[in-house]
Amino acid sequence: MALVPFDDRDGWIWFDGEMVPWRDAKLHVLTHGLHYASGVFEGERAYEGNIFKLREHTDRLIGSGKILGFDIPWTADEIDAACVAVLEKNNFTNAYVRPIAWRGSEMLAVSAQQTKIHLAIAAWAWPNLFGDNRMKGVRLGMAQWRRPAPDTAPTASKAAGLYMIGTLSKHQAEAEGFDDAMMLDYKGDVAEATGANAFFVFNGEVHTPKPVCFLDGITRRTVMKLAKARQMTVVERTIKVEELKDATEVFLAGTAAEVTPVRQIGEHHYTPGQITETLIGDYEALVRMSPEEVARRAA
Repeated sequence: MALVPFDDRDGWIWFDGEMVPWRDAKLHVLTHGLHYASGVFEGERAYEGNIFKLREHTDRLIGSGKILGFDIPWTADEIDAACVAVLEKNNFTNAYVRPIAWRGSEMLAVSAQQTKIHLAIAAWAWPNLFGDNRMKGVRLGMAQWRRPAPDTAPTASKAAGLYMIGTLSKHQAEAEGFDDAMMLDYKGDVAEATGANAFFVFNGEVHTPKPVCFLDGITRRTVMKLAKARQMTVVERTIKVEELKDATEVFLAGTAAEVTPVRQIGEHHYTPGQITETLIGDYEALVRMSPEEVARRAA
């Protein structure tokens, strides 16, 4: 399948308040966000014309900017409206939506407090992150890189710079024949995959690592609520790496991954089971409900 570069596509991108042709959405090479990773972004999915939990994503985008020391110069209502407008302008009903905010090119040094803050929003067709492998379960290697301690990086933000070690880890995993990588945290405990949170079934209970040094994902919280609605026991705790051998089911949760079964982590093998299958079904049903029904169920 031929690679379609992201800078050479048809469509429209919302850029600093205006819809611009896809190929014209450009920035200068001396942009602070490119050199110093002073950017934050979101990953959202639209199903049947509705962006799932749009306001939660927008609030997190704004909050991530504040953690990195800048205010995005648009309100949450304006950002929500722009995301919807991008879908409509590109005639999408099912799509991936990517808002991103960054520091501009007015200053290029570690200190850049007088830079302009930019915001762009794009959307494109993107099926599940793992494609055809998803339902049979994906295979994860063990990452060499670890999620950093919360006092060494802004780990509560969805900051672009935090994904560098994810890229390195996934590239290594793919070179070894895996689909993705399981990352440990700075203490050597289980953290997450390179771009999705992880869940484990122990003795019929759903366990997930506490997000002490990685993003508390919106999909993660959604899946936890779905499990509790099914009267499943949900436990947030530290999960030791030696416990991986004891799990009976493992799955990932994230906007791009949605809910994806795992059949291998390193030397450990798993069979997707009833709990995973149930939560996949519940999640796929929820994301296709109206925003009003989603909000009612979340209350």
